[in-house]
Amino acid sequence: MSAPYYSDDRVTLYHGDCREVTEWLAADVLVTDPPYGRAWKQGEVNAPRGLAPSAHDGIAGDADTGVRDAALALWGDRAAVTFGDLMLPPPTRTRHVLIYDKGDAVGFHGAVGGYRRNAEAVYLVGSHGSGLGGASCVLRTSVGHPGVLAKATGHPHTKPLDVMCRIIHALPPGIIADPFAGSGSTLVAAKQLGRHAIGVELEERYCEVIAKRLAQDVLDFGGIA
Repeated sequence: MSAPYYSDDRVTLYHGDCREVTEWLAADVLVTDPPYGRAWKQGEVNAPRGLAPSAHDGIAGDADTGVRDAALALWGDRAAVTFGDLMLPPPTRTRHVLIYDKGDAVGFHGAVGGYRRNAEAVYLVGSHGSGLGGASCVLRTSVGHPGVLAKATGHPHTKPLDVMCRIIHALPPGIIADPFAGSGSTLVAAKQLGRHAIGVELEERYCEVIAKRLAQDVLDFGGIA
């Protein structure tokens, strides 16, 4: 049994490797933004107006999709939602693919054939229901430039709170798990929606960010995740 890094009446956060700290497996639904497996790094690039240029040495466990797949194997066939790279293989048991549209203001660096890299996959994995109708599979944010969100939290892949709330709102009731908590987007959104959540984060610097955000009762960073 691991000791929580942070805990309140809705959210419990653990510091460690989710393959070893397994309390998150007691949850009911998984929502996570794992290492995509593309060995991402970022040299110093221009930032949105008013923000200094920045660089990042990469994400732990991002050499390939092995870390993502190991966590999903532990989770089994229960309902899961996981972000990913459209250029890499989806997780096994993927039922549907949504698109996270990051907007026209991003994706300038690394454009190919005149097209920006401003979209990511959102995989619905495992036991999701099917039927007629439903909302659009394209998820957009009204919060603003992802670079501004990243600067606010210190995590380069911070997801906007409105997108995370939309994803969680559409899921069955129960406790939300996030074994790759990152900047805390999933946990903050779950708390705002009145859901209980369990998170795990490998890097302590991001655990500190998450704890501060949750302690502010989710009214942080101008309402972003």
